[in-house]
Parts: sequence; C-alpha cells; structure tokens
Amino acid sequence: MDSEHGLARAILLDRDGTINREVHYLSHPAQLELLPGAVDGLRLLQEAGFQLVVITNQAGVARGYFGEADVQRVHRRLREMLAAHGVHLVAFYYCPHHPEGKGSYRKVCPCRKPGTGLYERAARELGLDLARSVVIGDKVTDLLPGIALGCRTVLVRTGYGQSLVKEGALRSVDVDHVARDLADAACWILE
Repeated sequence: MDSEHGLARAILLDRDGTINREVHYLSHPAQLELLPGAVDGLRLLQEAGFQLVVITNQAGVARGYFGEADVQRVHRRLREMLAAHGVHLVAFYYCPHHPEGKGSYRKVCPCRKPGTGLYERAARELGLDLARSVVIGDKVTDLLPGIALGCRTVLVRTGYGQSLVKEGALRSVDVDHVARDLADAACWILE
C-alpha cells in the first residue's frame, strides 16, 4: 500500500503464456510449468511494492472440459510453486463464462477479457490504483482492459506474444512495451 495515495499499485497478470507455459485448456496442477523469467520478474515487482494479481479467462469451464474446482486446484498449485521462490500472489480472478459455453456458463460476460469487469472488481476489492498499475499478458485480449482502464500495458513474447509480434497484430493496439518475458517486463516497469 502506498501511503501517499492510499491505494496499492498492482501488476495485473494473465496466467497461461505469461506466468506458466501455455497448455491447451490447462486443467490439472501437474500441467503447470513456470516460464523462464517468471520468478525473477515477479520477485522484482513484488520487492518494488507492487501487488501481484492474476486475471484469467477460463473458457474450459464453460465448454465442459473441466470444473471450477479444477481451476482452484491449479491456482493453489501455482501459488505454492511461486511461494517456494518467495513470490506471493495476492489474488486470482477468473471468468468461467463463454458465449458458446454450456448451461449457466453460456453467456456474454463483462468479466471475460477483453471486458474490464474482473479488473474493476480487483481494484475495488483490493484497493488498487489502476492508473498506477500495469497489465501484462501474451495476447491482445489481455491488454485491451488495461488500455481501457488507463493502466500501462506490457505484451510478453512468451505464450502467444511472439507470434502476435511477427504477424504485426500490435499495429492497431496502443501497447506501452513489448518484453521478452516477465523478467524483461519487470526491468522496463522499474526503469
């Protein structure tokens, strides 16, 4: 918490392809593998006083591939893996909905990225200053909420990020920085 402003600065992170290796519909803790640079980058940001918050779409729930309990197990394991390196994730926020999902999960949800719902909820619940926070992800849909809310944004080349850069997909998106990985992102943020 920054006493001057009364609100905390945060790093609002995508999960898959940003912190851990991209796995198609990751549903089991055994599938988790931290990406190179993730631990070092997150530790640097945490030491600089940023709250670390994960915000992720989990359409696999809506599609019936796995349940919300599986998402919780994956998040518990990711928290444990990072805690073993002294990195503390403050909170996880996820959207289990999808417009083409099944049952009650089938809906257009303002929390599903690129919607801003989960970011606004995190700011409200955790006392975050979004104007002094940074959104990091490997896809354009990860960055659009940050742009809409006035956060700085960083695309990491891990996950889908490298192919987006190669395809020129960022030309129409006002991203603040493109980083190799979370360690590189942290260095840029702390400059």
